[in-house]
Amino acid sequence: MNWSEMQPLLTQGTIDTLYMVLWSTVVSVIGGLPLGILLVLTDKGGLLQNVAVNKVIGVIVNIGRSLPFIILLIALIPFTTLVVGTFIGPSAMIVPLAIGAIPFFARLVETAIREVDHGLVEAVQAMGGGVPTVVFKVLLPQSLPSLISAVTTTVIVLVGYSAMAGAVGGEGLGSKAVTYGYQRFETEFMLVTVVVLIAIVTVVQLIGDGAIRLLARRGRTAS
Repeated sequence: MNWSEMQPLLTQGTIDTLYMVLWSTVVSVIGGLPLGILLVLTDKGGLLQNVAVNKVIGVIVNIGRSLPFIILLIALIPFTTLVVGTFIGPSAMIVPLAIGAIPFFARLVETAIREVDHGLVEAVQAMGGGVPTVVFKVLLPQSLPSLISAVTTTVIVLVGYSAMAGAVGGEGLGSKAVTYGYQRFETEFMLVTVVVLIAIVTVVQLIGDGAIRLLARRGRTAS
C-alpha cells in the first residue's frame, strides 16, 4: 500500500478517533468530577460525611475500574444500542468509552482534591462558607493543576480505549489498523498507524503540561 492509498484511511481514522476521544472525555469529566468530589465529601471527616453513601460510590467506581475495557465494551452493546440506536460507529463508541473512563477519572479527581490543604477548608468554614463555597472557592481552584493532569491522563487512556474499540466496530485508527494492518498484512500501514497514535498522545501530553505550567506562572505572578 502506497502513501496515496494510506492517506485517506489515516485521515478518516484520525478524525474518528479524535471525535470519539473528545466527546467521551467531555462526558467522563461531567460524570467523574462530581463522583470524585462526593468520594471526598462523604468520607470520614468530610463535609458531608456519610459512610454508607461513600461505600456505595466507592464500590461502583471500583467495579467500573476493574472491568477490562474490551469486556465492558461487549457487555454494554444492548445499552449502547438503546442509547444511540446502534452499537457500531464512532458515535456508538462514545457510550462505552465514557462509561469506562468515568470511574477512572473519578479516582483521579478524588486524589487531586485530597491534596488540598485542609487548613484552607477550615478557614473558609470559619468565615461562614458552606459546602458549595468550599467546593467552588477552595477545593476546585486549589486542585486545578492536578485536575488538568487528571484530564490529560484520562484523554491518553481514552486514546488507547478507542484503539481497542476499533476491533468491535468502533472505526477510528484502531479499526483501520486491524482491517488493513493486521488482516491484510500491511505492515507499513500498521507502523504508520502506531506513529499517528503516538503523535496524538504526545500532543495531548504537551498541551496538558503546558496548561499546568501556565497556571503555575499565573500563581507565582499573583503572589
